[in-house]
Amino acid sequence: QVQLVESGGGLVPAGGSLRLSCAASGSMFRDSIMAWYRQAPGKQREMVASIFRSSDTDYDDSVKGRFTISRDNAKNTLSLQMDSLKPEDTAVYYCNVLQLGSKYWGQGTQVTVSS
Repeated sequence: QVQLVESGGGLVPAGGSLRLSCAASGSMFRDSIMAWYRQAPGKQREMVASIFRSSDTDYDDSVKGRFTISRDNAKNTLSLQMDSLKPEDTAVYYCNVLQLGSKYWGQGTQVTVSS
C-alpha cells in the first residue's frame, strides 16, 4: 500500500508560479511511475506530467516548457514546479503512483489561477 499527500496548491495570478509537493509513504519502489494529474470542473482527469526513475519524464503538450516534474527517491517525494501559470491551469491536482500494477492517488490540492 502507498499513501500520498499533496501540498502547495493555492491562488496565484496569471504568469505566477507554484510548486506542488507530494509525500509518499508505505512500500515505494524506485521503478514506480509517479505522475501529476489534474481535473478541472466539468472535465475529465488528465495527466499533466510523469516521471520514471529520476530522469525519464513526459509532459502534456499544454504544459511543456512551463512545468517541471521531479522526484527524490531517497525521500519518497514528488514535485511539480509550475511557472507561467495560465487561468486554464486552474484545477485540482492529484499525485499518482503506478506500481506493480496498482494505481494510488492522493486527495488532491486546488490550484486556482486568476486572470
